[in-house]
Amino acid sequence: MKFGAHLATVQYPEWRFYYVDYDAIKKQLKEMAKHGTNCPEELEKEFIDFLDRELTKVVNFQAIKSGELNSRANHCETIINNIIANPTATPQVTRIGRVEEELARITTEVNELAKYARLNYTGFLKALKKHDKHTTFQLKPMFIGKLNANPFYRENFDPLILKLSKLYDTVRNGGETDRKNVQADGGSQSFVRRTTKYWVHPDNVTEVKLRVLKNLPVLVFGSAKEYDPAITSIYFDNEQFDLYRGRLEKSEGAQAIRFRWYGPVTNQEIFMERKTHREDWTGEKSVKERFPLKEKYVNDFVSGAFTMDKQIEKLRERGAKSEKELENLATLSSEMQEAILTKKLKPTMRTFYNRTAFQLPGDARVRISLDTELTMVREDNYDGKARSGTNWRRMDIGTDWPFAQLDEADVHRFPYAVLEVKLQTHVGAEPPAWVTDLINSHLVEEVPKFSKFIHGCATLLENRVSLLPFWLPQMSKDIRKPGPEAADGQDAGELTGAFSIEEVRVRKGKAKARGTLPTSNGASFVSSRPASEHTAVSIDGHASGEEAEQDGEDEAEDEDDAAESPVVDETTGLLRGVPRKDKNKGILAQMTSLVRKLHVREKREKRQRQRTNDHGVPIASSSARGPVNSLIPETMNNKRIIIPVRVEPKVFFANERTFLAWMHFSSVIAGLALGLLNFGDRIAQIAGIIFTINAMGIMMYGLYLFLWRAEKIRNREAGPYDDRGGPTFVVLTLFFAMSINFYLKFGALE
Repeated sequence: MKFGAHLATVQYPEWRFYYVDYDAIKKQLKEMAKHGTNCPEELEKEFIDFLDRELTKVVNFQAIKSGELNSRANHCETIINNIIANPTATPQVTRIGRVEEELARITTEVNELAKYARLNYTGFLKALKKHDKHTTFQLKPMFIGKLNANPFYRENFDPLILKLSKLYDTVRNGGETDRKNVQADGGSQSFVRRTTKYWVHPDNVTEVKLRVLKNLPVLVFGSAKEYDPAITSIYFDNEQFDLYRGRLEKSEGAQAIRFRWYGPVTNQEIFMERKTHREDWTGEKSVKERFPLKEKYVNDFVSGAFTMDKQIEKLRERGAKSEKELENLATLSSEMQEAILTKKLKPTMRTFYNRTAFQLPGDARVRISLDTELTMVREDNYDGKARSGTNWRRMDIGTDWPFAQLDEADVHRFPYAVLEVKLQTHVGAEPPAWVTDLINSHLVEEVPKFSKFIHGCATLLENRVSLLPFWLPQMSKDIRKPGPEAADGQDAGELTGAFSIEEVRVRKGKAKARGTLPTSNGASFVSSRPASEHTAVSIDGHASGEEAEQDGEDEAEDEDDAAESPVVDETTGLLRGVPRKDKNKGILAQMTSLVRKLHVREKREKRQRQRTNDHGVPIASSSARGPVNSLIPETMNNKRIIIPVRVEPKVFFANERTFLAWMHFSSVIAGLALGLLNFGDRIAQIAGIIFTINAMGIMMYGLYLFLWRAEKIRNREAGPYDDRGGPTFVVLTLFFAMSINFYLKFGALE
């Protein structure tokens, strides 16, 4: 759908007069394009003045509406405080119910305001692009400066979301507000969770936050006044990237070592963390262990000049921890230090992001975190450039995202947010229904085993690694998916998300007037119309002929935009010009399909190489499609992509059992052969020789088959593992041996 039609269908009905007038912009551009290179300056001035008025309208509305929403949230807080102070004034349940309804309306408008900013910003960018393409004037550089001076599209709704979260939490608990926050370390030195990871497009981040806060409060570490969502980690590895490879292949016992701090770079408390991967068949769970250390001791700890012995002794004297906890701390610190020294680990990769965590204080059964502004930065000195130098981290950056001062070769700004759903449930227990609805919705894209460290190394240090993660080829895909259509008879409550029942009814009524159906993400689908007939829809639901004509002229341009390679907008982090094919297909499923295609093509090329002419030159085929690597992005050629495949010990044991079956069968044949050789006549001895050769061949083939399968299993290859040659070989050789024996025996009798 073209942007004009998209804007008309997804705009919030009550605010329709405050969006950028994209149709009027296209009309002016069409008038200017008629003059070609002789466009009068008066028309250009009128267009600039019109854009300025539209920008002022959008900026003023954004500011007024944002202030209004904050005032309404403050009013709800005042009402709740009055309810708590005077619980007998009116029925408490009724008053809290009214506050909850108002919070639902505020939540709806916060979500719509975030969409309002993105839509208008996109509208201005498209208008500037069309202007510079169809006229001789270059307006975009100048007007981008005005947008940067009025950054309505950068408004951060996190403070308001945090306030709404506290209000929702108070309403859920009947007015109770004195629950304490947890500590920054999660209240545990070691903790185990079952985690699933998802990508969230920036367009859906606010809606995901608003969905979750209705069920879980925002988890604030420490004081709310000092709340800083920034989290920075320094990952260590050696020049051979042993830790990267182990984590990527999910080897049993693979470790990741990182130093992490929360908030600004001036924070003196650094957490030394070690993550250890355990396979499910071991009966153990992957675990994250950590301990705090003052920043002034970190360099000495890395070099081996500092140990935790004195700190442990002080903790023992104060009685701050049990003896078992102190033993675990001593073991962890010594093992981490030994690993750093023996494996020659150095700072390699930094990850930075702002985390919004949702969890009931003291209750870790359901914990959801959303990491935004995710950025990977090189910390290594491998190419001779001193980044961290002799220090354990580079000091030229802090938390000033997007780190414009860095060389672009040293930084990778991840285009999506990362959602982590961490569940601790009893055996056989199902997760809450709202969690299931969220992870099955169109708002998220599941990416199993996604790792920030692995992604950073694969993108920034691609020339130094030989293995790539399975999700890397999918970075050029648009993960946005259309929301489910809302049928006319559908219950309003089924339109999940931030919308209240009243807003859903309004949207249904407006959608019927326009011939569209609303979706849970605010988008709409034009009903009962072929894609080729879509035109820009005006406010009253009708498209004028002039608008349709203009849209027809712009259709090719819109298609060109969709075919462009993905570009990340530095100001918003949004992907622009992303191909949309396979957008409804899961990433893991796409990678499985890719591996299958690679395997088929490898077979085809192998057969092609085996076909030669009389001079030994391979015969070319008209159906050849080029090299296998043409299926993979150019930057990934000659790189092996790791697909997450679980290999349990029973697979190796099955291979061993098959080998032993071959050996058992060959032993039976060998025993028969030895009996014929030692106790038979001349004819029996000849048959014994044939059966001996047969038994030796079966042994050799069984050993070869065992080693071949073991290598493929160890490398986690996709197969095939079936054996067609072995049974055929056994049948033919046994048939031949028996035939010879039969012939000699009956030939001698004659």
